[in-house]
Amino acid sequence: MTGQIKGLLFDKDGTLLDFNATWGQWAAGFLGELAAGDAALVTRMGDAIGYDVAAGMFHPSSPVIAGTSDVAIDLLLPFLPHWERAALLEHGNAAAARAPLVAPCPLSALFDEFDTRGLAVGVATNDAESSAIAHVRALGLEGRFARVLGFDSGYGGKPAPEMLWAFSRHCGLEPAQVAMIGDSTHDLHAGRAAGMVCVGVLTGPATREELTPHADVVLNSVADLPDWLDGHTG
Repeated sequence: MTGQIKGLLFDKDGTLLDFNATWGQWAAGFLGELAAGDAALVTRMGDAIGYDVAAGMFHPSSPVIAGTSDVAIDLLLPFLPHWERAALLEHGNAAAARAPLVAPCPLSALFDEFDTRGLAVGVATNDAESSAIAHVRALGLEGRFARVLGFDSGYGGKPAPEMLWAFSRHCGLEPAQVAMIGDSTHDLHAGRAAGMVCVGVLTGPATREELTPHADVVLNSVADLPDWLDGHTG
């Protein structure tokens, strides 16, 4: 790793949020609502999106973990012929924006530390921008980020690098001065393609073994970032 870190770009789900603690519980209620109480339909929809209804958890290989929010909608739509795609996507985004959120650590104090260090911070998520902004607000982090970018913000989604470059350009930083922090290989592939430092965290479904080949460092959670920054010699 070379260069001084001047910016931190965060994935949201599984990074600023504990993935299964947040979305594992939410998905059960969302699928139940869509199925109007039909337990068999809930199970079939869960199987389609890689969600274990009995365990209340997403499988590590679920296509919706790192995918854009419309990936889940496209997988669910065949089971819901009375829904139009655009309406279901809007409904899903609105429901996700109201989800009870579980952070991996006290985030306000952590972001106070980033402010003290003079770091530019942003969010780059494959969720919709509107949901990401709602979640940032619910986490008490409104106003903390230079940019909050979703897959629909005009730069595409990860693992392509354009969303990441949009953040670095906005902040006047070289990509090598930014650390991309995420819980999935999509995040790390995007970071590598963008020329950023790649930091994996273990608060999503992916294991250390899965993340390590694609990361410059793998941390237990974002709570470990200050110590890592202290040891990042550049």
